[in-house]
Amino acid sequence: MSTAVPPVAMSTPPESGTLDVQRFLNTQPFSSYQWLVFGVCFLIVLLDGFDTAAIGYIAPSLLGEWGIAKPALAPVLSAALFGLAGGAMAAGPLADRLGRKAVLVAAVLVMGGACLASAFSGDLSTLTVWRFVTGLGLGAAMPNAVTLMSEYCPDSRRAVITNTMFCGFPLGAAFGGFLAAWMIPQFGWRSVLILGGVVPLLLALVMVFALPESARYMVSRGYSADRLRRVLRRINPSADQAQRFVLPESAPSSAQGQQSGVALVMSGRYLVGTLMLWVAYFMGLVIFYGLVNWMPVLFKEAGVPQAQATLIAALFSLGGVGAIFFGFLMDRFNANIIVGVGFALTAVAVALIGQATGGIATLMLAVFVAGVIMNTSQSSLPSLAAAFYPTQGRATGVSWMMAFGRFGGIAGSFLVAELARRKMGFEGVFLTMALPALIAAAALFVKQWVHPERKANRVSFEDVTGH
Repeated sequence: MSTAVPPVAMSTPPESGTLDVQRFLNTQPFSSYQWLVFGVCFLIVLLDGFDTAAIGYIAPSLLGEWGIAKPALAPVLSAALFGLAGGAMAAGPLADRLGRKAVLVAAVLVMGGACLASAFSGDLSTLTVWRFVTGLGLGAAMPNAVTLMSEYCPDSRRAVITNTMFCGFPLGAAFGGFLAAWMIPQFGWRSVLILGGVVPLLLALVMVFALPESARYMVSRGYSADRLRRVLRRINPSADQAQRFVLPESAPSSAQGQQSGVALVMSGRYLVGTLMLWVAYFMGLVIFYGLVNWMPVLFKEAGVPQAQATLIAALFSLGGVGAIFFGFLMDRFNANIIVGVGFALTAVAVALIGQATGGIATLMLAVFVAGVIMNTSQSSLPSLAAAFYPTQGRATGVSWMMAFGRFGGIAGSFLVAELARRKMGFEGVFLTMALPALIAAAALFVKQWVHPERKANRVSFEDVTGH
């Protein structure tokens, strides 16, 4: 990582009393206050991963308790994904208009309350409805956590810090698998959903008092200097001396700066990159949800005991910790190429799971390796999107990429259900699920071709707007 400039470098603001917020963040050591933002956002994303994956881990229990056929699981497995798409679509523009914190707190309250309510469902239809509502909260929470964290990062470490935070999602999904393997035999499948509901409700209370609004957002929306000083002095007391705060952006004109988040994200300057990010995220989630939701069932059908099948499937999500390494590379080299190559390798790794018929140990290794590569690539996309858009459209850009991607999760769940209905073999299922990774890789190479100047999309200091 780059060596931080000592605090003395910003001991006094410029003589004009003007403080460039991003330059301030770039020249300070990463403070305990920023670590607080990181910790809260990491927990939000971890709980998001836990709640999202929970339904896949309890699916085998639902088959037995309610006496339903496998294809009947498709609606409940995908219900949260429809909610995720709707929540993300609405939350991005709202966060660009109302602020990151308010939307985050509301989202965590919704996801916790609905997950808790789903634990008391008496039939598949009721569970499907509550999973949809849970998804609304999940969809709003994660992209705004990514946006808030990225806006408190120095440019030189934005990708590695944001990717590290986003590792909470696959870790939460994996943690849910390990907990489910222990909790379901002891307390039943409902206990997993109760845990997934209570913890977010407690976290929301902490967020109300501990989580700050994004300083970059406050500057872009013209918040008072007093309010900005109260936040930035927690990073370094020298901010108390500033009378005016400005924000560097890569926007080419003040007119663009007045665009809504939606208009900016869909403008000609960003359109191709936006579409390619959508395609990549969509295809990645075809793989992730198709496999996370169905691997426990597929492995059980292949003769693996249920408890072992759940644990092995959980290894796939655990592999996302590799995103930290990708973040390190993305901060130093071409981020589009790094992530694109990761998806190309994902295609090979997922196909190899279908060849792993030599025993439990071989299957575990194949699932873990595929999970490392796939989740590392997928977990890097929010950071890539956050770096691509300026402040006034960042929440919308990240949220809408995730919203469109959720339809990939829906497609993945139904795709594997259809492959199972057609009685496709174990090897054929995983070979089919490898193809979306090749499409994701191609999309990122197209993005790099159209936006070559955005190698790492570092924020320029050429255009400054003051508030």
